[in-house]
Parts: sequence; structure tokens; C-alpha cells
Amino acid sequence: MTVTNILTVDVEEYYHGVEFGAALGPAAIAALPSRVVQQTERLLDVLEAGAARATFFTLGVVAQRFPRLVRSLTARGHEVASHGWDHTPVRGLGPAEFRADLRRARHALENATGHPVLGYRAPNYSIGPDTPWAFAILAEEGHTYDSSVHPIVHDRYGTPDAPRFVHPLVHARLWEVPVGTARAAATNLPLGGGFFRLFPAAWLRAAIGSVNRREGRAVVLYVHPWEFDPDQPRPPMPWRHRFRHYVGLASAERKLHTLLSAFPFTSIERALPGVCVAPAPAAAA
Repeated sequence: MTVTNILTVDVEEYYHGVEFGAALGPAAIAALPSRVVQQTERLLDVLEAGAARATFFTLGVVAQRFPRLVRSLTARGHEVASHGWDHTPVRGLGPAEFRADLRRARHALENATGHPVLGYRAPNYSIGPDTPWAFAILAEEGHTYDSSVHPIVHDRYGTPDAPRFVHPLVHARLWEVPVGTARAAATNLPLGGGFFRLFPAAWLRAAIGSVNRREGRAVVLYVHPWEFDPDQPRPPMPWRHRFRHYVGLASAERKLHTLLSAFPFTSIERALPGVCVAPAPAAAA
């Protein structure tokens, strides 16, 4: 049986990356040019050529500034979900600020598309054990699924002992759609984002195929539109930040073509229609 994998795209400006905030001040970042429209439109063309659909976790500020771009996502058959308002990590917000962030982003996205927004992904995967209140607020604000948990060891995020595949968070009336990993040597190996750019295409293809064949499950791959734009500005920053942000940009599009040729990819709502409805509440003891 062929497994259809899931492609997700975090729609943000290249300068929303953590490396820019760490290396540049707010004034320097504000002076950088926007490239999200051309980056996203180019990625849409690549997906169309590969007969793929995706879930686009989109920032509210992008929807507010470029509503035509966000409308084009749904017009071309993709799902639009929320990436929060302006890429502020959830752990930098308290419960009240997080609720306001969710509402503001969802309003902008739904105004742009005319469709309900059910999914959410936290900026920089910043929902975890230190933000236990976030899941319930997501459900209270009308989201039915979250895709913020990355079950890996990482210096910035990650919940390595979390389940690797979709599961209900019945206490919060929410589904969790974890970011995809492969297994090797009893370790969860990441596949998307910077790891997608860093690892060879042959390795990624083998890893996704292993999850599909051996575990019979879909991989939730994630990318950003800016990862396919090697011509983006490169302001001065420490070498470690340059490496993390710019490694593999020149080969990323070719690598994605390889994966789209090898595997079918679709959106979360098409692959997992059950997550569009909140899970049933836990039975009383």
C-alpha cells in the first residue's frame, strides 16, 4: 500500500529566522526587503509541477500585508493554517498574550482566505513542557489540531519522548500532529527545515521510505519558502548563524523535486481528515 506523506510549509520572511534576531537589531531587520511573495510563489510552482499539496502554516502579518498571496494558497488547492501573528515564540508570551496572538493571526488568515483556520504551529516549535497551558487555549480559540511538537533532541526546541505520530490530546480537546522523524539507533532523526537542507537527498529519500515501509506511517515534512531562495540578503552575522540559516539553499529546490518525484505528498487536512474535528473528551473515571 502506498503511503501519502504530508508536506508542511512555514510561511514567514527569511528574516524571521532565529539567526537574524540573534545577530541584528530590530532597526536593521526592519530595513531588510520583503521576499516572501516571490519565495512562496516559486515554491507553489514547484509543488504544482510535482502534483503535491501542502499545509501552509502562515504568519498573520504575512496575511495582513499580502492577502492576495494567502488567497492564492487556497485557490491552488492547499490548506492554510496558523503560524501565529509575528513569529514571537509562545514561551515569550503569557497565556493572555498567546490568546490575543492566536485571535489576531486567525482573523487575518480567515479574512484573506474566507476559510476557517483549524491548524496551528508555534514559531520555532515553542510549545512544550514549559507551556502546558497553550494546548487548552488553542482548543478554546477554535483550533482542532496543533503541529508544534518536534520529538527530537535540539538546542532550541524539541520533546524527544513525545509520540512520533498523530495522537489526541484529550485533556485539551486537540489533536497533535508531530513533526516527522525517522528512527535509527534508538534515536529520532529530524528530516525537515535545516536538516532537510543539510542531509543529502539520497539519505532523506531512504529515511522517508523507511518510515513508510517499515512503520506504515506518513512523514510530516516541513520547509520554509526562504529555504529555496539562495539570492536572499546575507547581512553580517556570526559564522554559526550563517551556517544554520544558509547551508544548503542552493540545492534545496533540486532536493525537493527529488522527494516529490519519489513520494506523494499532501496537506494535513487531506491526509488526516479526522483532525479537522476535535477529539472526544476523556471519559469520566
